[in-house]
Amino acid sequence: MFVTPAYAEETPAAGETHTETGVAHEAGHETGVFPPFDSTTFASQILWLVITFGLFYMLMKKVIVPRIGGILENRHDRIAQDLDEAGRLKAEADAAIETYEKELAAARAKANTIATTARDAAKAKADADRAAVEAELSGKLAAAEQHIAAIKAKAFADVGAIAEDTANTVVEELIGQQATQADISAAVAAAKQGA
Repeated sequence: MFVTPAYAEETPAAGETHTETGVAHEAGHETGVFPPFDSTTFASQILWLVITFGLFYMLMKKVIVPRIGGILENRHDRIAQDLDEAGRLKAEADAAIETYEKELAAARAKANTIATTARDAAKAKADADRAAVEAELSGKLAAAEQHIAAIKAKAFADVGAIAEDTANTVVEELIGQQATQADISAAVAAAKQGA
């Protein structure tokens, strides 16, 4: 601790407390008055108030206000640029969406055209295949009918001979003797005319 020589000489005796603040009292001062409200120091207080206010005003005008104004201007410019950029990006996004929708509509139309063409081609091929199968079946049916007609004609042609053989066998079984061929042929011819 630093001790001045005057303080060292005024060392209080044991049990005493030091009550001075180090400020000498002048004869004209009233004791117990708060110093800023002391009317004798108003002039110097006002002078220092004007000097301090002037310096603070000059500091605000020359340094702080221009910096804050610059900051505000920069922010305003940045916000304006960001808004312009956002507007440009929105316009680009809208254009991209419009292009996408046009391409999607064109792709759908192309897909519908391809599907219609494929469906028509498949239908034409199915119709051609069906016509070919029907023609083949018609040819086979006609050939089968001709074959059946030929078999039928042959069977009818042989019916007379079969009927004569059958009648001859039946007569022989019933009578026990064979009938003449002329009698059997006459009987079969009579049966054909009666039917």
